[in-house]
Amino acid sequence: MSMPTSPVHIIGAGPGGLATAAVLGEYGVRAVVLDKASDVGGSWRNHYDRLRLHTTRRWSSLPGLPIPRSAGRWVRRDDYVRYLEAYARYHRVDLAAGVEVSRVDRPGPDDEWVLHANGGRKLRACAVVVATGYNHTPRVPDWPGRETYTGELLHAARYRNPGPFKGRDVLVVGAGNSGAEIAADLAGGGAGRVRLAVRGVPHILRRSTLGWPSQASAIICRRLPVRLVDRLARPVERLLPDLTEHGLPRPGTGLYSRVREGAIPVLDAGLVRAVRRKQVEPVGAVVSFDGDAVTLADGAVIRPDTVIAATGYRRGLEPLVAHLGVLDGRGRPLVHGRETHPAAAGLYFTGYANPISGNLRELARDAPKIAAAIVREL
Repeated sequence: MSMPTSPVHIIGAGPGGLATAAVLGEYGVRAVVLDKASDVGGSWRNHYDRLRLHTTRRWSSLPGLPIPRSAGRWVRRDDYVRYLEAYARYHRVDLAAGVEVSRVDRPGPDDEWVLHANGGRKLRACAVVVATGYNHTPRVPDWPGRETYTGELLHAARYRNPGPFKGRDVLVVGAGNSGAEIAADLAGGGAGRVRLAVRGVPHILRRSTLGWPSQASAIICRRLPVRLVDRLARPVERLLPDLTEHGLPRPGTGLYSRVREGAIPVLDAGLVRAVRRKQVEPVGAVVSFDGDAVTLADGAVIRPDTVIAATGYRRGLEPLVAHLGVLDGRGRPLVHGRETHPAAAGLYFTGYANPISGNLRELARDAPKIAAAIVREL
């Protein structure tokens, strides 16, 4: 096709950015992927060592190149990083590494986009795809007294393995997938004591049952009525032991109702066994800090050596695009995938949903739709 002078610029060299660039390349559209890291998959390289994808190899592959069968059904972090590297080579992705974009502007409705990057650079683009990732900026709650805590406090983004915590008393805050897996990792890796602070009791599911992955059920159920999925999920949850006597009761609300509120179920990767063996002790939510003490919601006061906050992330999009009026009150894009906002035609977002069917699957499905929309626009 006849190309405009400026390329499509894609911000973020993770799965979403690479997939979109690859499909645009199939259309003959020049796309440049910008990333502040030195190579593709920068955020994936910084995940904890024991991480395996909770989505299957089949539904974690990107368009045009499947993950090798040698990676197994549940792909390890390092294997997934190698896959992203191979994907970029295979599709000859034009990567501009070490380029950090701080702001995206358009002087006028008919003008090209201008990306303000480090070093004073101003890059022009005929269209822009923002793919900086769902887990962009670590979020640590502003607990009262947090600044006075004399122990070690770190976000889960800085956790790699249990080695530095052998023999230590560790409190993991947050019972999502990351918090649950880090707690189990610490328990099996020699930590002296491991407690898991739980604010909202999670729904816990097996990763697969008799070879059937939970992700497959999630894909089937995604568009069914919420109440129906809530009922269907109850017997599936009961396949795992009831942990009520260990301080982790089954939730009173329906699984899919919680998903619609943003709470993704925990796929068990060792937490249930660790709790039953009393290697991980569920406790109340953190309320405040005072010196070396942490006060919990039930009034208990504990003194852990280390607190690991598995308390989620912010999208971090405000400095980049908030001035364009394309974000909601929680900093998430008002449009997603192939849609663009009327106030910012030609600006696309991918990877900012957190669907029950798996984020990588949805990224792979979004890439061809975004690429086709850009081609139609050009």
